[in-house]
Amino acid sequence: MTEIREVLRAWLAGIGLRRVAERAGVDRKTARRYVEAAMAAGLARDGGTGQLTDELIGQVAQAVRPARPGGHGLPWEQLEAQHADIQARVDAGLSVVKIGVLMERRGVAVPYRTLHRFCVERCGFGKTAATVRVADGEPGAEVQIDFAYLGLLADPVTGQRRKVHALIFTACYSRHMFVWVTFSQTLAAVLAGCQAAWEFFGGTFRVLVPDNASAIVADADPVNPRFTAGWLDYAQHCGLATDPARVRSPKDKPRVERAVQYVRGNFFAGETFAGLADAQARAEAWCRNVAGTRIHGTIQARPGEVFAAHEAHLLLPVPPPYDVPVFTSVKVHRDFHVEVARSLYSAPQHYLGRHLDARADSQLVKLFHRGVLVKVHPRQQPGHRVTDPADLPEHKSTYAMRDVAALAAAARRHGDAIGVYADRLLDTDLPWTRMRQVYRLLGLVRRYGPGPVETACGRALEVDVVNVTKIASMLEKATENTPPAPPPPPAVTARFARDPAEYRPPVQLALIDGKAGSR
Repeated sequence: MTEIREVLRAWLAGIGLRRVAERAGVDRKTARRYVEAAMAAGLARDGGTGQLTDELIGQVAQAVRPARPGGHGLPWEQLEAQHADIQARVDAGLSVVKIGVLMERRGVAVPYRTLHRFCVERCGFGKTAATVRVADGEPGAEVQIDFAYLGLLADPVTGQRRKVHALIFTACYSRHMFVWVTFSQTLAAVLAGCQAAWEFFGGTFRVLVPDNASAIVADADPVNPRFTAGWLDYAQHCGLATDPARVRSPKDKPRVERAVQYVRGNFFAGETFAGLADAQARAEAWCRNVAGTRIHGTIQARPGEVFAAHEAHLLLPVPPPYDVPVFTSVKVHRDFHVEVARSLYSAPQHYLGRHLDARADSQLVKLFHRGVLVKVHPRQQPGHRVTDPADLPEHKSTYAMRDVAALAAAARRHGDAIGVYADRLLDTDLPWTRMRQVYRLLGLVRRYGPGPVETACGRALEVDVVNVTKIASMLEKATENTPPAPPPPPAVTARFARDPAEYRPPVQLALIDGKAGSR
């Protein structure tokens, strides 16, 4: 009633149907039906809000939403007429979809939701499933794991409260459990929890039953699930098998599902922790001293004692510490390198443009193509790179690696004088700064041939001219075979051209006393 009154009040105020529907929170078509029904009942837009009486609102409600006998509409009445037939098909185990198809063939078409509700309420569909207890299996054979959200926990690193989860391990036979507290659900967090669990239990179970966490299962399937490369590598490292539960099927791992509420309510609720490390230490103590010593409701025994007596000696050995690798797919770029964890590694040149599978642990980076190992590099720090000259094209590796020795050797292959000339060009404290001049010299060899360049270099070395531009000028003017001009005669010094005897002897001057001359 309030909804209808709000629509009509806004419409009487002169507001358009779109805004009327927005203000009342209804669909525009619904608002239009209310207005049309009110106008049919005598509502005038210029008559004011005094027209909105309870009688008018009741007439609009009756016209738009007529009362249904028994609370159901016409489709339900059609199904009531077919009750016996629908009941027989439900008892035969047919799905609701199939029942709807068969009824459409007989000319009875109703919405799926109405048919499903009728089958549940009137025919008992979906209420006959029985619960069957699954055997616990052999001691030490199976452990079930599951992630459970606990709440918020202060992070001393960031100074903020973060969501914290528990990775719960429950031994199927003894119900002994271990809890790993973590902020994330990544592969590294799962593997860290597994390693801590194996150390807590004193060994590894032969079969692990997880849910479909993305860190473990890449592609869920009831029969043939596909695991992530990281989890497969770890499972091979530990020697255990993985049997994941089906999607949205908690009954596939009921032992650990029942433990979630127990961990959340008995361990985490109402407690205050100094941080993740404190929470983990207290969780391990709680598993050993509280959860492990309680009388379990199903087995009517203490899980810790049952585990120690029947399972501990049957576990596989604790695996050595696992070096968690990074698995990724990388592309060989135009510079013949791939990027793994923000570092660059060279790949063979014939894989240019292709995608490779990379496995990077703390020591090595391995590149695979369709399962075949194609390259191994030592692991680098982020921002660094490692390049194998053999991975680069021959005509690019010298320049890319600043290999001046290889460049000089390439020059010597065209002639002795060319090699000596290249050595003279590179004879500096920073030889790679002169590599371009040697490349230009080799370019002259490709343009004019090694013979003319060899001759030009020999002529230039005779006069001690080490300049590639001079060699290029000689080859352009074809003067490399022109003999050098004879040296000019020694210049005669004009100052010593005449014999000193040709000059007259020096004149002797006598000093005259001035006073004597005045008398």
